[in-house]
Amino acid sequence: MTIAAKFEIEYLQYLDAEGKQIRDDLPAFANDLEHMVGLYKTMLSTRVFDAKSVALQRTGKLGTYASCLGHEAAHVGVGSAMKPEDVLTLSYREYGAQLYRGVQPREVYMYWGGDERGNDYQNEPARHDFAWSVPIATQCLHAAGSALAFKIRKEPRVAVCTVGDGGSSKGDFYGAINIAGAQNLPMVAVIVNNQWAISVPRRIQSGATTLAQKGIAAGLDCIQVDGNDIIAVRKAMGDALDRARSGEGASVVELVTYRLGDHTTADDARRYRGEDEVKEAWTKDPMKRLRNWLVAKGVWDDAKEEA
Repeated sequence: MTIAAKFEIEYLQYLDAEGKQIRDDLPAFANDLEHMVGLYKTMLSTRVFDAKSVALQRTGKLGTYASCLGHEAAHVGVGSAMKPEDVLTLSYREYGAQLYRGVQPREVYMYWGGDERGNDYQNEPARHDFAWSVPIATQCLHAAGSALAFKIRKEPRVAVCTVGDGGSSKGDFYGAINIAGAQNLPMVAVIVNNQWAISVPRRIQSGATTLAQKGIAAGLDCIQVDGNDIIAVRKAMGDALDRARSGEGASVVELVTYRLGDHTTADDARRYRGEDEVKEAWTKDPMKRLRNWLVAKGVWDDAKEEA
């Protein structure tokens, strides 16, 4: 039998669920403990912001809101790996990435309060990022178009799109990664696999062993990452961005995480998933993982957290 091609998908993880380091080859940025504390602070402020947002919605002061609870490592990892000149085309819950890139909480509140002026981000580098996209996966095509413009203009910039596990089943996603591979575009497609596309579980969303491998057919570099490990997220994103920027083509990065809250404040996840599953997911909380690692390194403690 003649084999036309074989493929493998790497899985990347540095910290386990308890925050213990399981690899010795830490990337250079992870050895800068001050920087890592800064990432943790952004993750922590994102979680506090998220809880406040849900409270505002529950008291009638905010419209329907999409929570990012449990996605802090994935989102902050993506935002922190990007350069200011890069462009983010996102869906509707990647607040950690946006806050890192300068979006103000008041702008998020304006948007979810029904005022489109919230999309007019005032701070750099978010000012040239795309607006929130509620239609599923259409932002992937915006990223491909931006990447094509960067290539034509010979600008060393990368377009990053984020999409959920459900969104990766849409034709918009496949069209975007196909043209990115065919045209060798500077693009990184991030699949934030949080296990649930509203009420549709990952196990029936796709027959693929990984969602990362969807990029193989398009000729893209593909990797699956522990999306609750910010070191792994930042490393995988950094590598993908470097390849794209140097003309080596686009990538698909799958971040495996979990949606700890409801899909939005208009949803009640208790109707379709069990309590035991959610309890198990909480044991892999990205906040606990990084916090434990920083405490073990001697650069974080309860007093600093409280402050």
